[in-house]
Amino acid sequence: MLAVIFQIGFFIWCYVSAWFIISLMIKRNDVADIAWGLGFVAIVIFLFVTQTHTLQSGVVYILTVIWGIRLAIHVGLRSKGKPEDFRYKKWREDWGKTFVLRSYLQVYLLQGFFMWIISVPIIVVSMAKNQATTPFLLFGSIVWLIGFAFESIGDYQLMLFIKQKQSKSDIMQIGLWKYTRHPNYFGEVLVWWGIFIIVLPLQYGIWAIISPITISYLLLYVSGIPMLEAKYKDNVAFEEYKKRTSAFFPMLPKS
Repeated sequence: MLAVIFQIGFFIWCYVSAWFIISLMIKRNDVADIAWGLGFVAIVIFLFVTQTHTLQSGVVYILTVIWGIRLAIHVGLRSKGKPEDFRYKKWREDWGKTFVLRSYLQVYLLQGFFMWIISVPIIVVSMAKNQATTPFLLFGSIVWLIGFAFESIGDYQLMLFIKQKQSKSDIMQIGLWKYTRHPNYFGEVLVWWGIFIIVLPLQYGIWAIISPITISYLLLYVSGIPMLEAKYKDNVAFEEYKKRTSAFFPMLPKS
């Protein structure tokens, strides 16, 4: 298993390095967001070519490819014709002369490291000889489906809202966003917990828990909710929305 893990690590290093070169050529670091989803698709293709296949590996591969392609398309459409994302633009300004080196280390290599960690369930299932029991396969797939629905519907609702809103200070508060401030992040977390459940009964399956734990921590405490909500810290409408709406888990809004 360690050999495959390090092979994937080397593959990811080559992958993110290629995207770093592309970012320098087009002068946009936010292509890293497109590279994120497509990276897992590339990992699936690599494992599909190099490993044997079982029912559960086929299911995990299909679910991962669907998730990764949808996310990449969504991010690509969201950024089309627009300037570089505010997060990357700020880093470009803050890092100054060290921008190129820090971009490679803190954007692309760091993203590659987390991609490596989060892909552990895919690696585990690619090497499994035993079949997953039906309850785990079924329940994990249902959890994934709920998560995918939250993420894709939430992204679509937000996209429509952004196109129609009258002011930059307007806040999305309808649809799934009425029950959680981040339905897309909630959905992404569920997606990876679902994949973990599928691989749990397999050999080394328990080690795959590092994947959903990592993505949950990143979105809840690091690059997801904290970074996005910091952008709205002086927005009065958002502060009111924040008081009555759950940050992550869908809940009825407070009156």
